[in-house]
Amino acid sequence: MSTRKPPLTDAGMRASPETMELPLEQLRGLRLQVLEIIEEVLSDSSQATDAVREQLRQHIAAHPGRPEEALLEHLSSLRSRQPTSQGEPDAPAPQGDPDVQHPSSQHPSSARLEAVLRDRMLMTAFQPVFDLTTSTVVGAEALTRFVSDSGDPADYWFAEAEDSGLRTDLEFAALESGLEAALKLPPQLFVALKLSDEVCLDPRLPGLFAQTPVAPARVILEVSGRFPQEQTASLDAALAPLRNAGVRLSIENTGSFFAGASHILRLKPEMIKLERNLTAGLELDSLRQELVEAEVAFAREIGAALTAQRIETKDELATLAGLGVTLGQGYHLGRPSVQPREWVKWGGRARHLASPGGRGRTTRS
Repeated sequence: MSTRKPPLTDAGMRASPETMELPLEQLRGLRLQVLEIIEEVLSDSSQATDAVREQLRQHIAAHPGRPEEALLEHLSSLRSRQPTSQGEPDAPAPQGDPDVQHPSSQHPSSARLEAVLRDRMLMTAFQPVFDLTTSTVVGAEALTRFVSDSGDPADYWFAEAEDSGLRTDLEFAALESGLEAALKLPPQLFVALKLSDEVCLDPRLPGLFAQTPVAPARVILEVSGRFPQEQTASLDAALAPLRNAGVRLSIENTGSFFAGASHILRLKPEMIKLERNLTAGLELDSLRQELVEAEVAFAREIGAALTAQRIETKDELATLAGLGVTLGQGYHLGRPSVQPREWVKWGGRARHLASPGGRGRTTRS
């Protein structure tokens, strides 16, 4: 079963009576998101989307001062133009190995997911990653955003893709979007890209990085630590060509230090990422502070950087920095943005980072 929930009004672009009851601050956030999406669409210069941009301009002109309604009408018109199962040609088959059966032929497919993949109706937001010792931006994490009138967050899209047999295709589309957007980041920032262990093992992955102009040394692949122990050797072998080319690896610790340590020792990542359940309200929990201290010592021992995510308060930030965590990201430090003009500002607060841990560690032992 799909884990998707009903649309979240304050996370989407729907102008409705319920939206009008939102607090003023949430309404401002909603409008900002709408304006960012509109500007991102209009800033695209490709000829393939000329008609889409012109149609969006017409909707904006028809709804002066109401960008939410303009974008909603625009998205609705795009959906009405999507081909149906009768009377219109099928979408082109995805390019790939002709001997490999496409997953969608084995699972029930989702029409809206196929539309997203066909029309590339997704974009990348970046969230800055800070060096907590110098308060400078040293990298950015890529986060996928979907252009849709449903309002569903990215997690629900990927869950639906899992149910429909399209998870790998959607991840590759998100990776391509992230690498293309990364060209607009300040060149000294590293780029963190999340991917599942299934995509790590996909033979198409090295080819994707071979085609991108983003320097491998700037790329950090983030993998969850939830993969089975017996899969560690396969992941290590699959990622070896990329890592030998300069791509670096981050493993997310899922909260169990001892369970994650065996994965980490085998893969020797350049970064270890602390999950939110370790850092939320950390200043109030002495036991979790001891666990984080152990993580700090372990990361230092293997020459990896330790980074905390979703830092939401100044007390969490102060506690993490005091315990020796070197990197961090979260709303308290900087929110995700789809605007290249915002990304450029991060370069003014950035410095070159030879490796995430700052130790110049470029080869694996």
